[in-house]
Amino acid sequence: MLTFRRAIIAAAFFLTTIFLITRSHSSAPVRVATDDLTKDVHASSGSSEGVTKSPSNVITPANPGKKPAAQQPLQDMSKAPLREKLAYQFPYDVESKFPAYIWQTWKYTPSSGEFGEKFRPAEASWSEKHPGFVHEVITDQVAVHLLRHLYASVPEVLEAYTALPVPVLKADFFRYLILLARGGIYSDIDTHALKSAAEWIPDKVPRSSIGLVVGIEADPDRPDWAEWYSRRIQFCQWTIQSKAGHPVLRDIVARITEETLSRKKNGTLKAKDKSIVEFTGPAIWTDTIFSFFNDERYFDMTTSKGNITWRDFTAIKTAKKVGDVVVLPITSFSPGVQQMGAGDYDDPMAFVKHEFEGTWKPEKERHIGGK
Repeated sequence: MLTFRRAIIAAAFFLTTIFLITRSHSSAPVRVATDDLTKDVHASSGSSEGVTKSPSNVITPANPGKKPAAQQPLQDMSKAPLREKLAYQFPYDVESKFPAYIWQTWKYTPSSGEFGEKFRPAEASWSEKHPGFVHEVITDQVAVHLLRHLYASVPEVLEAYTALPVPVLKADFFRYLILLARGGIYSDIDTHALKSAAEWIPDKVPRSSIGLVVGIEADPDRPDWAEWYSRRIQFCQWTIQSKAGHPVLRDIVARITEETLSRKKNGTLKAKDKSIVEFTGPAIWTDTIFSFFNDERYFDMTTSKGNITWRDFTAIKTAKKVGDVVVLPITSFSPGVQQMGAGDYDDPMAFVKHEFEGTWKPEKERHIGGK
């Protein structure tokens, strides 16, 4: 039976609970993770077994993947700068697991008779090497609807994607967009998985300290390298692994969006444009990564002896960790090219096999001849 004393105690408990809940909800709003990272961490990147030590002037990012708050206040981001919108929509958490997604894009799905027999072994290899992963081949038609869903709150990105005049530009842009929003592995449809992504990084390197894995496409140590490649060290874009929201992906999405909309406004967005490599391809991808490596928002530059450049990656034979990015040697994503120091397909460091169409033509011709 509920006595008067018990009723008083129950009422006091109820009022106390209401007070505490109300107080917690009325406290200062949680700060949304943005580019403004703290810089009070001064530990060196150091090295882990099986990973080459980072260049001496590189400092571990000061909390580059700060965990997003469990509950974020709703904000009107409609007038915010593009990069802030992307950071709000796709927060980055370096300590999260790499998502078990494999993303590819092509004109047809594997179930279609028009898919192309030459691509079937490569496409199947990703599922074979990654059991339990969600493996999706996204067609151009599906990509439009998927991106409308993912980027509904960032309409300028959708406008830029729709405005791109040729499929190869859309295919380039798609890989960055899907990885920024969902993370996982993106790989071109003509690329074979030789080893599981679980073997790309030594076991003793904590995955909770890594948010992006890239490979070297080209390391042309020759006087005429500029006739063949856009950059002295060039990072490949046919295979990329990342966690959602990584700042490099955020930056490249913003760069391509801004450039596309600028060209659209000026009437210079043309289908027959030989600057694809610089516009959406490996040149801008490489520039964006180097920009991140030398960005004081993510690295404490007070002890730096200079910028990170191609010299810090040329001729590497093992993985190199720079902050929360792992750079794999040329053998990992470009084996069998028989030049630039790359090993063969049976090399222990060979992880994927990319089918280059035709001979080693100048890069701009190869890239334009893609999808």
